[in-house]
Amino acid sequence: MSRVVVAVPWRPQASRLDAFDRLVTWHQRHLPDVELRTIDTDDAIFNVARCRNQAVGAEGGDDVVVLNDADTLPERDALLRAIEAAAAVRAVHLPYTEYRWFGAAGSAQYADGVPADECDFELVRGACSGVTVTTPATWFAHGGQDERFSGWGFEDAAWYLAHQTMLGRPPVRTAGRVYALHHVPAERRGHQYDANARLMARYEAAAGDRTTMPQLIAEAPTARNALAGPGS
Repeated sequence: MSRVVVAVPWRPQASRLDAFDRLVTWHQRHLPDVELRTIDTDDAIFNVARCRNQAVGAEGGDDVVVLNDADTLPERDALLRAIEAAAAVRAVHLPYTEYRWFGAAGSAQYADGVPADECDFELVRGACSGVTVTTPATWFAHGGQDERFSGWGFEDAAWYLAHQTMLGRPPVRTAGRVYALHHVPAERRGHQYDANARLMARYEAAAGDRTTMPQLIAEAPTARNALAGPGS
């Protein structure tokens, strides 16, 4: 039986405290025997990619790590199925086929006791973030996430392309939903955001290319030297 850990990238911000508290409450209620820990780095600008890499890298190769954003609630059964599958299948697993963003209205309903699956929401098509389930061996076989994506924006989309290219398949989705709670959105503009956008364009150009993609991943200062293709 693989050891399971839930890791939450987290740097306190006033508008995110309520969502974070609800996430902790959810895990205490639904997965009381699974360790939940928060992780941050010493970067001046919050670096969620680096947090995720450090969280996964702290565990053993066969452990299962649930990377749970501090504003996103999974469904228990879907999460448990994804955890079981991640221990057996060489791919990162997303425990949802439907990503529901509540916004202020849906989050207020949830806070008032309305069941999550009955709250108002906006469907986010193509979402690949929020909750991911992986083993360290799988995570670093495709380079993890590129820590040059500092601040907010593009790190998940680039990671998805790296996963599909290096492992020969997209992340595996488990039928279910996740629910993203409301908070003040991060600013998506400025010098760092523009740098992220330029790096994302390079990932798009390298998608599907098993020569260019590992070279791009390896440029990151903290890239793991564990890139491997399917069947290796």
